[in-house]
Amino acid sequence: MPSPLFADRPSAQPPRDTVEALISQARRLRGGLDAVRGSSATDDVTVDPQLRWQRALCDLAVHHLDDVGGHLDQLREGLPPEETDGAAYAGPLAPSAEEEPPHGSLLSRVGSAEWNLLTDEVSWSEELFTILGREPSEGPLTLDELPALVFAEDQQHLATMVTDCLVDGRPIDGEFRVVRPDARVRTVHMTGEPVLDADGSTACMWAVLRDVSEVRRSERAVRESRDSLQRRRHAARTEHRLAVELQEAVLPPWRGPLRFPQGGPVALDLAGHYLPAATSALIGGDWFDALPLPDATTLLSVGDLTGHGASATSGMAMVLGALRGMAVAGHRPGPLMGFLNQLLDSAAQPALGSAVCARFDPATRELEWAQAGHPAPLLFRGGTGRALDPPEGVLLGATANSSYGQRTERLIPGDLLVLHTDGLLPRRTHGPDAAHEAAERLLSLAPRFTAARDAQECVRLAVEEFDGATREDDACLLIARVS
Repeated sequence: MPSPLFADRPSAQPPRDTVEALISQARRLRGGLDAVRGSSATDDVTVDPQLRWQRALCDLAVHHLDDVGGHLDQLREGLPPEETDGAAYAGPLAPSAEEEPPHGSLLSRVGSAEWNLLTDEVSWSEELFTILGREPSEGPLTLDELPALVFAEDQQHLATMVTDCLVDGRPIDGEFRVVRPDARVRTVHMTGEPVLDADGSTACMWAVLRDVSEVRRSERAVRESRDSLQRRRHAARTEHRLAVELQEAVLPPWRGPLRFPQGGPVALDLAGHYLPAATSALIGGDWFDALPLPDATTLLSVGDLTGHGASATSGMAMVLGALRGMAVAGHRPGPLMGFLNQLLDSAAQPALGSAVCARFDPATRELEWAQAGHPAPLLFRGGTGRALDPPEGVLLGATANSSYGQRTERLIPGDLLVLHTDGLLPRRTHGPDAAHEAAERLLSLAPRFTAARDAQECVRLAVEEFDGATREDDACLLIARVS
């Protein structure tokens, strides 16, 4: 930064067409940024940390682009016309009284000052009076008086900068906060340097002071929103990890085929599969289960609790644990569904759920089953398939003291039973249509199921059928073949 006392000739100016091109580019960037800010102007900004962080970054970029545009305008105009040899520095592009800069422009946020140590004279630009909220009629403040406007915490920093400049000849480059007479707090960035006389002694100190309050406020908003976003992501990762651990702890530990029961006239060849949602954060309350019971029967169940994350998986763990316990105690599927409904209705965190519960007796080959607002099991026999006629049953947790019907189906060797939850299809298909479409696509696999070697291969065929779908929810499959 050249000393104004020795500026005997104007500095060379860059080519005007180059500056004009830069100004045009800055304006195009500013227009594009305004478009981005406008598209992000939504009520969700107040609740979504990521949108809040993006908006804060846009606001900060606006401030910086405004400053760039102001500096380019100064570069195009060159030095003020009153700048002459030996004249004191008057500040960057001090506007005339007839050309008042727009409120908030760069020119209104940059002022200059000079403190003459030989004559004790002080001169401020009009912009500096505006920045510090002081009337020009009150006159400028001396270096001894200036700390009166400065935050107590920042006064020592200002004193150090001024002392280093006056005594050691070091340039000034630092920030401090001021409290204007109207009680408004502003952050000011000051750059300057000493001006030496012929003997090398400090004759005066001059500085450019810039109001950077809006820039610092935007930077603070970016930091705070970024920190909020990081905290939210950390919480989401923690919840996701907890949900995964709960799910892995509760779902059946077997991943290959099983046979229940061991021995007896017939047995069930079993295989199951969990299909995750496209977004890993959407771990829900879906489950599948097969459990041998003390009376040599086998419990089969699939279900889905509403919601996602740790709350849904913990609720699923509670329901599945209760279902297993009541089945071991000998409760039949219909009454068992009624007990589960009471459990969800009286839970500390009420939830809704759907489920199918079935009990297979290998001695009689009878399948007793009940459902609560859930897609019916599909029975495949002789190369074709059909949905079982569902008994009465509303969603779990929907109404208190609901009763649940029960039906019985006699199975024969070679029969294939498919139980599934309703997340197989993307959520662009809703309600009964989604359940019907999923059932139709599963039923279309009947010839391939008939030719399959075992239940595990049937699961693979079903997964291949739905694996291309971008699911917004997770899903479960449980397939049992009578052998």
